[in-house]
Amino acid sequence: MLNNKLSFKIIIFGFIFTFFSSFGQSFFIGLFNSSIRLDLNISHGQFGTIYAFATLISSFILIWLGKKIDDFKLIYFSLFVILLLFFASIFFSFINSIYLLFIGIFFLRLSGQGLMAHTASTSISRYFDRNRGKALSITWLGLSLAEFIMPVTIVFFLSIYSWRSIWLSIALLIILFLPLLSFFTIKKITFLSREKENSIQTKGNIKNWTRKEVLFDLKFYLISLSMLALPTINTGVFVYQSFILESKQWGEFVIAQSFMIYAILSVVTLFFSGPMVDKFTSRKILPFMNIPSLFAMLILFYFDNYISSYFLLGFMGISNGLANVLMSSTWAEIYGVKYLGSIKALTASMMVFSTAFGTAIFGVIIDYGYPIEFIAMVSCSYIIIATILIIIFKRNIEPVLIK
Repeated sequence: MLNNKLSFKIIIFGFIFTFFSSFGQSFFIGLFNSSIRLDLNISHGQFGTIYAFATLISSFILIWLGKKIDDFKLIYFSLFVILLLFFASIFFSFINSIYLLFIGIFFLRLSGQGLMAHTASTSISRYFDRNRGKALSITWLGLSLAEFIMPVTIVFFLSIYSWRSIWLSIALLIILFLPLLSFFTIKKITFLSREKENSIQTKGNIKNWTRKEVLFDLKFYLISLSMLALPTINTGVFVYQSFILESKQWGEFVIAQSFMIYAILSVVTLFFSGPMVDKFTSRKILPFMNIPSLFAMLILFYFDNYISSYFLLGFMGISNGLANVLMSSTWAEIYGVKYLGSIKALTASMMVFSTAFGTAIFGVIIDYGYPIEFIAMVSCSYIIIATILIIIFKRNIEPVLIK
């Protein structure tokens, strides 16, 4: 697959960017949930509401800001994203009120989960054609690595250092490492830098859709409904992991340790999903994406033993491994790559919005006194409906070919 030096460099770039996107991901911020609530004296619901609204605003900004990757050279856009994440990490270490918490979460979500992941996945999806699935699989190993090592690492550091000191250290790591990485990997990348192989995904050239055209296409919303299930549910579980621990009476480190299983199975799934996408296409695999998450929610509903935590996170990890590839490759397959930056900015914004929605709904349900089992059943219902719709309308999810 790595047929030249440039291919190798851009995959390294994508891998590192997805790793560093973890600093704005829900699973990572959720690790500081208890410490922040204790410092600011706020409830689960208050934290969730602040988190949700900050994430919501960031999703709207991402629609506009993410589109700029189509307008500027990749190295310049990447340096801007790096500086924004650096600023967000420093700012987050100084929050001392709910207002500053809102601003801090806004910048972390926009720069980390939003723009870092968007830059990595768009670059890879645009550069690769025939080997897009394999390249995305390797790239998303960066986030899986972060999901493997970060939970246990941060929980350990929180027992030694203050959470503010940890965020200052993160900021230092970002500014010392990422600009050099970008300079040595993507400084020569342009829109014309593409894999020189003919695609086997389709039997002709596919139409390159503009974002405006996509917004009027029914299959866009059908696919989005299925794709948004995972970030909606996963974010709720990650942000309120302390509530799950309390409800199930699991030990303090159980979910942090379970993240290792989550990461391992994400990686294993990535190794299979990339080649499968290149062989069968994303649209044929899409109906299976959320099935493991369905099993995870059933486990959360039925079982209380701490061992079930490993199965819960394990099944979530399998869906995550599938989704990391499918959420990038599907749009390129169906809508082309010419306007992929603006299209993925829209889909990334919707994903971020879904995490805000999930966080808010989970928080409200918790504050009203409903148990985690009720949330699990609501999540199951969403997954079942989205999957059935994808299966029913699967034949409509095809690219438009031009002669």
